[in-house]
Amino acid sequence: NMASPALLMRVVASAYSVAEKAATIVRNVMAAGDLGIVEKTGANDLQTKADRLVQMSICASLARKFPKVTIIGEEELSTDEVTEELIEDGHCEEILKKTCPAQYTGIKEEELVIWVDPLDGTKEYTEGLLDHVTVLIGIAYGGKAIAGVINQPYYNYESGADAVLGRTIWGVLGIGAFGFQLTEAPAGKHIIVTTRSHSSTLVNDCISALNPDSVIRVGGAGNKIIQLIEGKASAYVFASPGCKKWDTCAPEAILHAVGGKITDIHGNSFQYNKEVKHMNSAGVLATLRNYDYYASRIPNTVKQSLVP
Repeated sequence: NMASPALLMRVVASAYSVAEKAATIVRNVMAAGDLGIVEKTGANDLQTKADRLVQMSICASLARKFPKVTIIGEEELSTDEVTEELIEDGHCEEILKKTCPAQYTGIKEEELVIWVDPLDGTKEYTEGLLDHVTVLIGIAYGGKAIAGVINQPYYNYESGADAVLGRTIWGVLGIGAFGFQLTEAPAGKHIIVTTRSHSSTLVNDCISALNPDSVIRVGGAGNKIIQLIEGKASAYVFASPGCKKWDTCAPEAILHAVGGKITDIHGNSFQYNKEVKHMNSAGVLATLRNYDYYASRIPNTVKQSLVP
C-alpha cells in the first residue's frame, strides 16, 4: 500500500493543471478579441478580462482542493461568483510520482502560502507581445519560495499554424525544475535582461554601471527568469520598486531549484509569509550563475536610493 503523496507534491501537481487551464483562458480571451482592459493606477498598470478570469480560476480551483492554504493573488477580486467552467480539478501524474524532499513531507495546508500572478506581462499582452506573457503560481513555506509553476500560454506562437502552443515549467527545491532545457549564458558575456515598460534613470544608471555587452528589455518577471534559465541572459537587474511578491515567488523557486539566485538589490532574500508586504521595494537582482560578480558591482548610489 503506497503512502499517499505528500501535500506539497499534491499542491504542485494541481497547480500544474490549474496553470494549463489558465493558459487556455488567456488564449480564449485573446481569440475572442475583447480584452476588457481597465487601468488600475495608470497606463502601465493594466488589468484585462484574462487577468480577472484566470485569477478566479486559479484561486477558486486551488482553494476548493486545499481549503486551509493561504492564497494571495494580484487582483483584488471576489471569488464568490466563480462559474463551474472556471474550475480545474485535475493534476499532473508525473509530479505525484516524484519523491517529496524529506524537509517538506510534514507540511500542513495552513503552513503554505500560494502567490498568484494570473497574467504577468499584462501590458505586453495588450500590445500583442505574446511570448512575454506568463501565468505564475508560487508556493511558499516558512517564508521561503519552495515550489513554483510558470506557464507560457504563447510559447511557440511564432512557429506556424501547427505548432503546439504553450508550455508549463515547474520546480521544487531539492528536486529540480522541469519543462525546459537548462542552458547557461555564453561564458564571459554580460547580457542583462531588464524591464521594458517600467524604466527610469535609476534602472538605466544601474545597468550602465555593470558595463553589459548587451541589454534585453522584455515584459514580465516570469519571462525574465526564463531568459536566465535558458541561457539568453546572464543577469536580471531591476533597480526599482515596481515588482511584487506574486511576480517573484514562482520564478524564485524555479531559479533556486536549478542553483540560481535572486535577491533584492542589497542582496536580501525575499520573504513570502502571508503577513509580508506585497511590494519588493528594493528591486531585483537574479542570475543562474555568477551572482557575486553582479552583486559586487551594484553602485552604492543605487543601493541608497532603494530602501528595503
